[in-house]
Amino acid sequence: MLPLTQIVRNFFLRLEGFLSVVFKPLLNFLKNFFAFFTKVFGLNSSNYFLESEQTGGINKQENQTVQNTTPEPPTVTRRRPNTKKIDDYYINMAREVKNN
Repeated sequence: MLPLTQIVRNFFLRLEGFLSVVFKPLLNFLKNFFAFFTKVFGLNSSNYFLESEQTGGINKQENQTVQNTTPEPPTVTRRRPNTKKIDDYYINMAREVKNN
């Protein structure tokens, strides 16, 4: 590693460490300040961002009656490709190169 790039990297690492120590109390204060207002206004409750239970035009009973009765076939994925086809591909390529 070049000495100049190592010096620059070490400088930025030390600068980052110094700034994290200096600004950590300030960031904690701001976090606590905004957390107070979220609690006061009730923005931290989990149901604040959800829709209300009574939505117009949609009944839960209608959704429960419609069910998918056809079972889906299980999907089978092969972990390896068919090696015989790959071997044939390379053998045929080698034969073409040999013939030319």
